[in-house]
Amino acid sequence: MTTPQNARPAAPQGPAPAPAVAPDTADAGARARAATTAPATEAAVTIPPAPHENASRVAPGSVPSNVRKTSGSPRDGTPGTPLLSVRGLSVRFRMRGGRHIAAVADAGFDLAQGECLALVGESGCGKSVLASALLGLLPGNARTAGSALFGDVDLLTAGERTLARTVRGRRIGLVPQSPAAHLTPVRTVGAQLEETLRELTGTQKHDVRRAARAAAERAAFPVDHLDRYPHELSGGLAQRAATALALVGDAPLLLADEPTTGLDRDLVDRTVDELRRHVDEGHALLMITHDLAAAERIADRVAVMYAGRIVELADAARFFGTPGPQHPYARGLLNALPERAFTPIPGMPPELGDLPPGCAFAARCTHATDACAAQPHFADGVACHHPPAEERARA
Repeated sequence: MTTPQNARPAAPQGPAPAPAVAPDTADAGARARAATTAPATEAAVTIPPAPHENASRVAPGSVPSNVRKTSGSPRDGTPGTPLLSVRGLSVRFRMRGGRHIAAVADAGFDLAQGECLALVGESGCGKSVLASALLGLLPGNARTAGSALFGDVDLLTAGERTLARTVRGRRIGLVPQSPAAHLTPVRTVGAQLEETLRELTGTQKHDVRRAARAAAERAAFPVDHLDRYPHELSGGLAQRAATALALVGDAPLLLADEPTTGLDRDLVDRTVDELRRHVDEGHALLMITHDLAAAERIADRVAVMYAGRIVELADAARFFGTPGPQHPYARGLLNALPERAFTPIPGMPPELGDLPPGCAFAARCTHATDACAAQPHFADGVACHHPPAEERARA
């Protein structure tokens, strides 16, 4: 397997506990701002997106028809222009012995202001790798290809100084998948919130404690726990603390990687509703989740990922309602829910390092034919040789 010609090495990541730390900041307070901090910049190289098979989904410069109207005023880009435009995004990891693992292959989508895109799929399908690629947080053995245009910055080719000082936190907020490792262990949650508020919002010293309490309440974090250290928090409380920190910067784009992990159903709904308010104020949200109920509650559109590829991209109302998903895998995800058919998808997903030729879902699909030995092209929102109309005709 060869590396794409336009692939570039991802910047090696240091051992800092918070993934978005600028390499030239060593103090613990700077680590607390990991998902929210950043002054200054170097010039970023912008590469126009190359045409590819996924480009027909949403035309550049157009607004998806299901984008909800917002009350906030746009701050990045202009109305009708995608805030984030991803084309042909691929991530490969070079392993020992020269072997490559294709974790993400040819992903493409647009994300507009005032819109939430939910990225769903089973564990290990590449969702979190895609988010890490957008933030430049991949390990040193990763190679990326394609483009991810965010305003005037291509997130895949921008340098670490640009990403750390002008993108992470200020323009893209992150709710991490592992919040306990994301929080600074030697400082209380309140101290981290206060420092983030001073850095990103200019809150004055005499107002910062009140503002920290308001930020905690926004994410359903109990204010009487602000004096606690991260190791004193449950998994759910750590998740809410990380969400509070991510929302402080009021970034135009928020990446939320499993933001409801460890929360009970009431807190899931409260967290999702707060994120939806963030979207309705004019922000964009890419939400990675296994929780399809949460996705249904918040999303404008749904992208389904399987074995490193986006296999369906659909309006959320049509996906969860009528006519429902087009791809057999997406239908299987919904049918596995207890409130639906409660029927699991047979078999297991393939290993990303040992993908079969052709359609990766064929071995688990009841509609597979000889045509599935070839990789299906993405067309009309789905990558499948047997869309629903053909399946019904064959049934």
